[in-house]
Amino acid sequence: MTEQAFRQEEQLRRELVRFSRWLSRLGFTPGTSGNLSVRLDEERLLMTPTGISKGLVKAADMAIVDLRGRLLAGTRNVTSEVGMHLAVYEGRPDVAAVVHAHPPTATAFACSKRALDEMLCQEAVMTVGCVPLARYATTGTQEVAESLGPHLAAHDAILLENHGAVSYGSTLLEAFMRMETVEHLAHVALVAHQLGSARPLLAEQVKKLESAKAKYQHNAEGHSETTCVSVNQTIGLDRRGVPA
Repeated sequence: MTEQAFRQEEQLRRELVRFSRWLSRLGFTPGTSGNLSVRLDEERLLMTPTGISKGLVKAADMAIVDLRGRLLAGTRNVTSEVGMHLAVYEGRPDVAAVVHAHPPTATAFACSKRALDEMLCQEAVMTVGCVPLARYATTGTQEVAESLGPHLAAHDAILLENHGAVSYGSTLLEAFMRMETVEHLAHVALVAHQLGSARPLLAEQVKKLESAKAKYQHNAEGHSETTCVSVNQTIGLDRRGVPA
C-alpha cells in the first residue's frame, strides 16, 4: 500500500467513526443497529462491522470487503446487511458512501407503509425530494437489494418498509445529511398532519423550486470542481485525483 493510499484509508476510518457517533447521538442507531460504508477504491469498501454500537465503534473495528461482500481485512465480521450497500453501489455508480439507520419518525412512516412523497415544505424539494417506500424485505437477504432496485436511479434516500431508511451520496457527509434531512421531513409531515391542516406545495411551486435547485447544484458543482482542481494541483494529483 502506498503512503497516499494508507493516509486515505486512515482518513475514511476516522470519518466512519465520526458519522457513526453522530448518528448514535441523534438516536438513529439504537443498540447495534445501522451501518455505514464508503468506497476505498473501485473494488473495495470500508464499512462498520456487525454487532457493535455506532456510538462505541473505533477506527480499528472497520471491515474491508470486496464488491461481493466478502471480508478481505478486519478483526470483526461483516454486517449481514452488506447486501443493501452493495445494491446501492451497483445501482448508483456515482455513489461513494451509504448510510443505513433507523431514525424514529421516518421509521414510523415506513412501519405505516407510507412514503415521504408529499412536498410540504420548500426544503423537501431542494434537498432529497420524494423519499419512496421500498417493499418489505427480510433483512440480510437478497430481497433487500431487489426491493431497492426500482428506486435507486431517481432517488437519494429510500424508506424500507417495516425497517428503517437508507441514504447515499458522493461523500459520507452528504449521505449523513440526507439521512438527517429524511428524519426532519418525516417529523414535519407528522406534525403537519397532526395539526390537521397540511398543505402540500402546488405543482407550479414545486416546478419553480426544482429549477432553483438545478441552478444551485450547477453553481455548487462548479465551485467544487474548481476547488478540487486547485487542491489536486497543490498536492500533485491530476483532475481525477490520481498521482500526476
